[in-house]
Amino acid sequence: MNEAQSRYFEDVCEGMELAPLTKTVTTTQMFLYSAITRNPHRIHYDEKFAHSEGLPTVLVQGPLQGAQLSAYVSDWMGAGGFLKKFTYSNRGMALAGQSLTLRGKVVKKYELEGRPAVDLEVWEENATGDLLVPAAATVFLPSRSTN
Repeated sequence: MNEAQSRYFEDVCEGMELAPLTKTVTTTQMFLYSAITRNPHRIHYDEKFAHSEGLPTVLVQGPLQGAQLSAYVSDWMGAGGFLKKFTYSNRGMALAGQSLTLRGKVVKKYELEGRPAVDLEVWEENATGDLLVPAAATVFLPSRSTN
């Protein structure tokens, strides 16, 4: 869906799956994210240090993973949607250069505060299907009946 498009409440059904999105986070992205968020922990950009801490390579920052999932939801809902609520929890380690897949599904359609609302369950998993970051979102979608 491009930025100018909107997803409409009438086009969504409970159980509907969001199209999966596979991403790979590079060490350059992680270094820049560490700089912009002022996170100096070396496990996110210094591979030699990460090895000394018993890690196979540098770790993707948890907040970066949350940001990717919230962007995934925002892209799904389109320009006419509104992200009302978003929560996530880091449960596993994502490694630099690792293939990560974002997935999701619609769990509930209803009215909230007089507006068409949808609850989503979204998550990030690694190439072997391990759940790394479960998340939940509530979005308001436009309705064709009010446009």
